[in-house]
Amino acid sequence: MELERPLGTVYVTGGSSGLGAAVVEVVTALGGTAAVIDRAAPPEGSAAAASAVADVSDAAAVERVVAELVERVGPPTALFTAAGTDAVGRLEDVPAERWEKVVGVNLIGTAAAVRACLPHLVAARGTVVTVASSLGLRAASDATAYCASKFGVVGFTRALQLELAGQVGVTMLVPAGMRTAFFDGRTEQYRPGPDAALMDPRQVALSVVHALRQPVGTEVREIVVTVSTEPSWP
Repeated sequence: MELERPLGTVYVTGGSSGLGAAVVEVVTALGGTAAVIDRAAPPEGSAAAASAVADVSDAAAVERVVAELVERVGPPTALFTAAGTDAVGRLEDVPAERWEKVVGVNLIGTAAAVRACLPHLVAARGTVVTVASSLGLRAASDATAYCASKFGVVGFTRALQLELAGQVGVTMLVPAGMRTAFFDGRTEQYRPGPDAALMDPRQVALSVVHALRQPVGTEVREIVVTVSTEPSWP
């Protein structure tokens, strides 16, 4: 009885930094192959076997780079959709273009990556892990774009689980705050305080790998990962 499957070839959107880069690191350390799709190339020394530059909100660009990566490292057996962005502030203060970009990257980009990889994932009986958020289940003021996008990821993922049942494993990751560049560039009002408890993204990456290693026919449907004192959960 197979209790754990090999990690295989994992495509990671947003894999040049933050949680995506942590997943690339852990997947590679555990014997898998990681390929990155990001708007910026991974830094020198990245564990990624290959990378391709694309804005995930552009579905045609995602299709193109997935085809390129298939030629370079082989088809994906798993997909992790970590690409994400934010625009904080009251609705009237966030420019419409910036607000729509958040939804474009976080929600449309998730669907674009799944769509581009889907034929390969079906062939491999592979796994998709999407990234929602604790703010995809519980709303917060001054975060309308982010909440709209992440609530959308929740609905998209749960519908996808039904649609792909028996073909592709689908897991939804619900992480809370992590120590990444996600909060860089914000005003003091929207930045975690010096005493904020934030997770190391490598800890969260271990939960992602747990989902990716489930044998065919078994799925971890949803994973919530927070520090024990996380105020946005439940």
